[in-house]
Amino acid sequence: MASSIAERIAERMDELSTGERRAAQALIGDYPMIGLETVADYARRAGVSSPTILRFIGRIGFAAYADFQAGLKEELAEQLQSPLSRSQNQPSAAPGETASPMVRATLDNIAETMRHVGPRQIAEVAEIFSTPRSRLYLVGGRFTDPIARYMAAHLALIRPDVVHLTGQESAWRDRLVDMGRRDALVLFDIRRYQDGLLDVARAAHRRGVRVVLVTDQWLSPIARFATQVLPGRTAVPSPWDSSASLFVLAELIIAETTRALGATGAERIRAIEDTRHEP
Repeated sequence: MASSIAERIAERMDELSTGERRAAQALIGDYPMIGLETVADYARRAGVSSPTILRFIGRIGFAAYADFQAGLKEELAEQLQSPLSRSQNQPSAAPGETASPMVRATLDNIAETMRHVGPRQIAEVAEIFSTPRSRLYLVGGRFTDPIARYMAAHLALIRPDVVHLTGQESAWRDRLVDMGRRDALVLFDIRRYQDGLLDVARAAHRRGVRVVLVTDQWLSPIARFATQVLPGRTAVPSPWDSSASLFVLAELIIAETTRALGATGAERIRAIEDTRHEP
């Protein structure tokens, strides 16, 4: 699969001018809808000139604005596919192949994810997670909440005040009263994106909470409220998306947060181990 437009932006963000960066941030904040507007409307909403928009789309590999919009429309069509529509014409392993198309696609997804989400971004997320006297809240969608729970279980061993949001969506909103500007809300959301996750992200953002989003290559609408967006490749030749790359991202963040906390995290693990051996 070719790089998504969001992935192209991530690859080239450091090369963009200030105006082009504003155009990129505006697109990520309302992905992909702002890019489906006219050049003039996109420029107005991004607070830049129309020539800046055209230079920006050239930087990410499009010769014309029409080509850029065609790419966005193709991504939108992929984003809206249901498991039923993806169940048609799934490839099978050819005779003599040692790995199925799904295994190859999953490994490619992990490699591509790591190409677009680099060590610097992982370190930035770990810095958020290791902020002193902060609280971390984690939640995911129907299929991604197990990753949120997995991450929360690890983080709770190395730092205090880690909360996995469970129960009904109304209970998530009730926890907003405890969230402040030092805190972070971590959300896992892949297609078909969940309105409840978007609602709690929006409300947390209004309270100044730092929002960290782990999503797919098409970007959940939560991206507009996120301090950090980590896109993982999820498409495989199956009716169902694969979360393997998201698990890898979670484990990288856990490892880097453990490193960032250093002696503080090690002492907490030691204290927990001691309580387990008490009579």
